[in-house]
Amino acid sequence: MKTKWAVVTVLAAGGITAALPAHAQVSYKDMADALHAVMESDRTVYTRMVVNRLANQDKVIKASEHFKDDKALPLPAQMFRFGAEMVAEKKLPFSYSLQSMWPINKQNAPKTALEKKGLDAVAKDNTKPFYGEETLGKTKYFTAIYADKAVAPACVTCHNEHKDSPKTDFKIGQTMGGVVLRIPMK
Repeated sequence: MKTKWAVVTVLAAGGITAALPAHAQVSYKDMADALHAVMESDRTVYTRMVVNRLANQDKVIKASEHFKDDKALPLPAQMFRFGAEMVAEKKLPFSYSLQSMWPINKQNAPKTALEKKGLDAVAKDNTKPFYGEETLGKTKYFTAIYADKAVAPACVTCHNEHKDSPKTDFKIGQTMGGVVLRIPMK
């Protein structure tokens, strides 16, 4: 299924806007894949170049879930959530979240049957996204779920050593959760 997008806005660290002709057709899948490419890139860069380098390698500053009190770096999952919250405030035609079958924070557990099915699918094969459609309230959504992989030692160390982590044997490259992206269908 395709939709018309007169202007496609991809919000990343730099706030990139790309204009398409009004007659352009972009499929929900292609739109979701493009949005995820930006999200995944920003998350990986922050994790590797900031958190892992400054906290684990150079030991200049630590990363902490209590970053304000600890005068530390926000964790990559927190940065991701802050971005998702800013997008939600802008009332753009999509939403996203980071979820896991093994969440440290229980609010990040899957809530719908499709989320559970998708997170299970990307945990089994993290090379392929999961796509589906679901109706929440009165709105039908195209939902895409992408594997969120451990991209740096900081990921596995944090999750494996966290007191609230239900899984403590993550390895680099392994799926730790998923990015759930929703686009309303018209």
